[in-house]
Amino acid sequence: MKIPPGYKPATHLRLDEALALAIAMHRANRLDDADELYARILEAAPDNADAVHFRGVLRHQRGGSEEALGLIRRSIALNAAVPDWHNNLGNVLLETGQVDAAADAYEEAARLAPARADIHNNLGVLRREQGRPEESESAYRRAIELDPKNVEAHTNLGRLLNSLGREEESMRCFCEALLLKPGHAPAREALGLAYYTLGRFEEAAQVYRDWLKDEPGNPAARHHLAACSGEGVPARAADDYVEKVFDGFADSFDAKLAHLHYRAPELIAQTVAGLLGAPRRELAVLDAGCGTGLCGPLLAPYARRLEGVDLSERMLARARVRQVYDALAKAELTAFIEGAAPASYDLVISADTLCYFGDLRGVAQATARALRPGGWLVFTVEALDAPEDVKEAGFHLHHHGRYSHRDSYLREVLAEAGLAVGAVTAAHLRIEGGKPVDGWIVSAQACEAAASHSS
Repeated sequence: MKIPPGYKPATHLRLDEALALAIAMHRANRLDDADELYARILEAAPDNADAVHFRGVLRHQRGGSEEALGLIRRSIALNAAVPDWHNNLGNVLLETGQVDAAADAYEEAARLAPARADIHNNLGVLRREQGRPEESESAYRRAIELDPKNVEAHTNLGRLLNSLGREEESMRCFCEALLLKPGHAPAREALGLAYYTLGRFEEAAQVYRDWLKDEPGNPAARHHLAACSGEGVPARAADDYVEKVFDGFADSFDAKLAHLHYRAPELIAQTVAGLLGAPRRELAVLDAGCGTGLCGPLLAPYARRLEGVDLSERMLARARVRQVYDALAKAELTAFIEGAAPASYDLVISADTLCYFGDLRGVAQATARALRPGGWLVFTVEALDAPEDVKEAGFHLHHHGRYSHRDSYLREVLAEAGLAVGAVTAAHLRIEGGKPVDGWIVSAQACEAAASHSS
């Protein structure tokens, strides 16, 4: 490691120097070093409000939101005059689903700094979460009035207007954001989706083609171009796309899914209970695509060993906080399962992860090999609703970036892998855009023991 000019060992730093170094480490994403130095500062000065606050922000980044809230609230008790601290409190509360408490924090930040556009932008996000679109629009427009070059406010206003059916207005917002910041990825993606929802498919595709000209190989542009154009559709979403998507909203993942009445973990748990009966902590269980670990507490009573695998390190950080997994691995799930010893697991589950796969043959075959005789695979996917005369491979990539599957395709793939289908049952997985998302909850059993269970 290169020693920065003027560096002094932390033991020889003044308190203000140590705090500045800790913040620099924090900003450089050296979280272990920053956390240790914040702790040492607080040993010497327990009421240092800055160290208390920034350690709270760091703990939230690492998945410890409850501890983070305690630290951030304590920093505000020590110094209530810093608008950014109320704003940060609002961010953590909103990301953990505590919407009304977040509103109080953002309102206090706005009272302390009424001319801060970023705070009004956050208020707009908050009001939309509260289901108050008129106030959300007003807050975004106030942010733009205060800072006409605020790209995030233009983009967020566009998303709000699009959700209200005001597509043409929304596209003007996205275009304005791109004029201000031509490479702004959220506005580019939102503009493409807005064109697509209006049925202007070629214009949607052109947005992504232009993006790829500027950023060859950009995973989001590449993936959404395939979805919009139908050209070069991948067998599954690329690793870099999936990792970027889920790293991007790991902090707010659980709260967003709760807002969408997300049911996949509950459906998985109900299906497992129906197949296995009362839990006895005797099974080797894999949570394939574990995310933040929402399924973990539901699976733990069945497991003598519970493993999780996911591509997103930030999602895994959230899963570790739950302290229910014996092992968590950052890996692509098919490759991970292929690398397992034969007959390693009694139960493999996957909740809303295989909707980022089109072709399921590889993962089905790997899982069949990794299951012990009589072991079960249980998973959810989104349902493909298209006329049978449409030439499909049994799955389809949609403009939102996820795949859906036919029930007949699921049965075919599982049978080819040597798994006997227990059930392919229709279910509502969550609410999206005010409408239920139709899906399948699927169970299949390994080897000859499955014959008596197949449908």
